[in-house]
Amino acid sequence: MWLFKYLFTNLYRAVQTPNGRRLLWLFFRYAGRPRHQSGLIPFINYRFQVPDALSFVWQFKEIFADESYRFTTTAAHPIILDCGANIGTSLAYFRQTYPTARILAFEADPAIGEVLAKNLRDNNIPDIEIINKAVWVDENGLDFGTGEADAASMFSDTGRRRVPSVRLRDYLLRETRVDMLKIDIEGAETAVLTDCRDALAHVQNLFVEFHAYIGHQQTLGEVIQVLESSGFRYYMDSNQGRTRPLVNHRYRGNDIMDLQLNIFAYRP
Repeated sequence: MWLFKYLFTNLYRAVQTPNGRRLLWLFFRYAGRPRHQSGLIPFINYRFQVPDALSFVWQFKEIFADESYRFTTTAAHPIILDCGANIGTSLAYFRQTYPTARILAFEADPAIGEVLAKNLRDNNIPDIEIINKAVWVDENGLDFGTGEADAASMFSDTGRRRVPSVRLRDYLLRETRVDMLKIDIEGAETAVLTDCRDALAHVQNLFVEFHAYIGHQQTLGEVIQVLESSGFRYYMDSNQGRTRPLVNHRYRGNDIMDLQLNIFAYRP
């Protein structure tokens, strides 16, 4: 049994839960599709328009199978801010898991924002405020590249344009308590968190997807310093799993990013 678990750890974990088994089916059915082609994918009780099947399957793994965004709260109406809501997979999870929550969703990419709104509307996922603007340190707009699939960012050169922005700090200061703050904004996280340093005291749970882009300074230390000075405990994980990192400086030939981390922060 232990040898089986060692050799087939991911498969062993997946078959233990309904969503784990759904993940295996999604991998089998959709992961081999040509990249960056839009289509409809049914899952659980939903049917989502997705711009890239493989990216969606990984989203389902992280959000529904692993439940990476689950948190505990005693609030009758939790406050959730989802920065980088993409096509709405995380919003479906939040609404399903926390049905009485007040949810604000931010998405910078105009085209993805349209898909997001359609997915929520077509799947009857109610009462979510969508702000189709980039989360940033001011309201002056942000130069933003669309990238491919879920790779849109301020560092992308593809389809580059200026998009409207909001200052996240202002939204945080309007609330007396934020139960969950999710930040997946493809490279803007360090600047945004630094700007929000004095507005995090009432944030109970925080998820940050940290990115380091090749040719740009790595700023993980700045993010960790903000978390520590704000009184969070944190846990970090990487979905890259790079072997021989002192020799292999790229993740599967990625010429854009050389580090991506999931950071989970919470009040002790």
